[in-house]
Amino acid sequence: MVTIQLFGHALRDGVGESELAVAVDRPTTVRKLLETNQDRLGPVLEYFNKGEVLVTVNRKVGTQDSAVKDGDIVKLTHQVHHSYEGARWHNP
Repeated sequence: MVTIQLFGHALRDGVGESELAVAVDRPTTVRKLLETNQDRLGPVLEYFNKGEVLVTVNRKVGTQDSAVKDGDIVKLTHQVHHSYEGARWHNP
C-alpha cells in the first residue's frame, strides 16, 4: 500500500478525504499511480496536469515521474499561486 496525503482544500474536497491508501503491486510513478486510480484520485489529476500540485515522496521533494513503491508516503499539496514553483518565487 502507498499512503497518499492530500493538502489544500481543492484536493481534499475533490477526493472527499485527506488521506487514503492505494494498493500497488510493483513500483510505479506518481503520475501512473494517479492515472490508474482515477476512480478515487481523478479530481487531483485536473490540478496535477496544470502543474498546481507539489509532490513529496517520503519527505523528499518529488515530481510526477518520482518512483513510488509499497510502503511509501506521497504528499500532494495544491499550489494556489501560479507564480510559485516549489519553495522558490519566480518574478516574470
